[in-house]
Order: sequence, then structure tokens, then C-alpha cells
Amino acid sequence: MESAQRVVGKNRLFSRLVTTLVFVSMALLCYSVWRENAPAHLTRAWPWKLRLLDLQSATTAAVGSLGAALARGQYARAVRPALGYHGRVVAGLAPDGRLTWACYLINAAQDVAVMDRVDYHVARHSPDAGGRPAGTLRWSNREEAMRLVAARGLVADTDFDLIHMGAGLPIPTQNLLIGWLTEAAMGEIDTVLVRVRVTDRVGDVHERTISMLKGAVRAPLRPGPPLT
Repeated sequence: MESAQRVVGKNRLFSRLVTTLVFVSMALLCYSVWRENAPAHLTRAWPWKLRLLDLQSATTAAVGSLGAALARGQYARAVRPALGYHGRVVAGLAPDGRLTWACYLINAAQDVAVMDRVDYHVARHSPDAGGRPAGTLRWSNREEAMRLVAARGLVADTDFDLIHMGAGLPIPTQNLLIGWLTEAAMGEIDTVLVRVRVTDRVGDVHERTISMLKGAVRAPLRPGPPLT
């Protein structure tokens, strides 16, 4: 269901290149140390007579590559987005003055993150199953999720809406509305999961699965208190 934020992809250039440099420099250091202490009759024969780096240069290369890897990791943590969400009862989204349960996405980090892709998973109530979730939809795009919700006799922009969020959309530190449902819609839909993937400044991809209706007030009577 809902999941914590996790890294699902790293920038190949800045990740694999640094990792490769670490392995190569450590291999050179090990070879240089071995060659420095090997018997003379071995270092006079091929291939052990090949001298790639002296011990001091190999050590410098290893320390430098390890430092680069550490710096890359520290910078990645510094620019890592902090994806969160919250839901509340609001007025003014649905027509006729009806109250809605709205869900908002936030990025609590200081640095920028941009939307990479959004997937949806919808579970419906079944009248024959005592109100328990009957059928589920595999991860799909917004259009397919909207069609599934509308198939329960609900009207888009009247009973519910899943906000379009295209690739490249910056995730603000303020509230980014991702969708809303009225009481009628929540009577037909049990679960709406939104899986967002965002890319940070170094090119790493982060994923978070949000349960839009977690803690939802399914029979709202009044709007929630204003956020401060």
C-alpha cells in the first residue's frame, strides 16, 4: 500500500563513474603494494615487471577517488527531496458547495525536485462483498484511473478529480494538490494510491507511494482548520 520514500535510480554518469574510479584506484594500489614487496625475480618477469604507478601515486589516486565518492554521497543527501503529503476536508473544489477530501503533495527539502512520472492504483467497493475492496487496478496512468473511477457512476470534475501532473513539474514546498473526492466518490472508492517519482539535482530518482484516502473523513460536515 503506502510506502516510504526510496531511491529507485541513480545518475549513471555521477554514480557509476565514481564507483568505477574507486575500484580501479584500489586495484592499482593493491598491485603497487604487492609489486613493492614482491621478490625481485618475479618483478623481472612479464607481466609483473609492468609498473603502472609508484606506491605514492597509487595511494594518492585511491584517497582521491574515495574522497570523490564520499563527496558525491554527501551532496546527494544534501539535495535529497523530502516527499510528504497530507489530506484535509476543503470547500470550493466541487460544485454546489459540496465538501471534498483533498490530498496534497509537498517537498519539505530545501532543494528542487521535478516530477518524473505518476502512476495510479484504484480499488473499488463491491456491493456483493460487504463493502470490501473487490477488484483492483494495476499501476496505470491518470486517464485509465479516471475511467475506472467514472465507471462507478461518478462524474469527473463534479464528484472527483485526479490532477494532471506532467513530467518536469517542480514539486513546491507548499501544497501541490494531487486529487480530491466528494462523499459520493468515497462511498464508491475504497483506495486511491498515487506513486510519484521525482528527480533531484544530481539526477537520482526518488519514489514515494501515497494513499490519498488514508485517514479520510468520508462523511465531511465542515472544512478542516486552515493550515499555518
